[in-house]
Amino acid sequence: MMLLPEVDALVRLAVTAGFVFFIVLVLVYVERKVLGHIQQRLGPMRTGFHGILQTPADAIKLLVKEDLTPESADRWVFRIAPFLTFVPIFMMFVTIPFTADIAVRHLDLGVFYLIAFSTLHIVGMLMAGWGSDNKFALLGGIRAAAQLVSYELPLAFAILGVALIADSLNLFEIVALQTAVPFLLLQPLGLLIFFIASLAELSRTPFDIPMAESEVVGGPMVEYSGMRWAVFFLAEYASMFVTAALVSVLYLGGWLWPYLPSAEVLDGWAARLAGLAWFMAKTFAILYLVIWLRGTLPRLRIDQLMGFAWKMLIPFSFLNILITAAAVVYGEAFLVVGWLATVWFGWSIYRVTRPRPLRLETRDSRLETAYARNP
Repeated sequence: MMLLPEVDALVRLAVTAGFVFFIVLVLVYVERKVLGHIQQRLGPMRTGFHGILQTPADAIKLLVKEDLTPESADRWVFRIAPFLTFVPIFMMFVTIPFTADIAVRHLDLGVFYLIAFSTLHIVGMLMAGWGSDNKFALLGGIRAAAQLVSYELPLAFAILGVALIADSLNLFEIVALQTAVPFLLLQPLGLLIFFIASLAELSRTPFDIPMAESEVVGGPMVEYSGMRWAVFFLAEYASMFVTAALVSVLYLGGWLWPYLPSAEVLDGWAARLAGLAWFMAKTFAILYLVIWLRGTLPRLRIDQLMGFAWKMLIPFSFLNILITAAAVVYGEAFLVVGWLATVWFGWSIYRVTRPRPLRLETRDSRLETAYARNP
């Protein structure tokens, strides 16, 4: 039975919205439990079995909570900002392939579509900071814009490496080319750059400078309450899922690699569900890693964050493109250089982040230093 185009679009929109809301509820609960166990506590336990109803209860509380608008705020900018933050993230679900047959739309320029929409939520963060008429919110919005613009470059360059190898911008074709060998083995440096830049795009630890409670109270959404604040929260966790799904699609073979033997004997919906389960398993493994890093790493300073983008990620992303282009033109043997570059990248991160012994200066050493500078 064929539906009218308008009805088909509404059905797909409703299913996608329901899936986004459900996955956000799941992710919030999972993060609370994982962080609780990392910090040697239980996490939510009282509302429902093992606290499983705590997140729906919080969602209901936010729905009925009073929505406050500062008297001096720019009302239209203040009210529109949450939706300009969430809608671009929601639109990215349109082209994500869960299996070969399960997706909202099959786009030939899916990679280009994702990169284009991934940058639009910057406008919402800036509008939230500006419209709140709050110095902490404005500072958080400016930080968010500077961070997102800086890390968008290495993110796009990392995806470009995959597009060069696949010779396609179609996500379905990119997954199909990973039946035997995942792009993880061909683009290890690109995977690291993409994952780190994605953490910064999400403003997740250790890149949560825009929302740093100890510095700017709560970032661009400090003046928001109730459902408008929940929309920012919704955008953050929906973006987390999109990032993990893209790692699965671009580098881990999506629903294909490693090939499941059971897929040879399954037909129809059974094969689709098996592929969907495999895709979701990879995606949630990446999400667990993102949550694990939040409970492990400290926050970077703003100068460290910006310097890491411009001094390390962007140069190495250019290097990854050059290596990939050489491999495409002269043969895949050049991809070995990519592994060497990955080792160099990891060693560089270690050199920057390794702990250094404290140097205790005495009065005599200070005098010697001052005399050496001004003899």
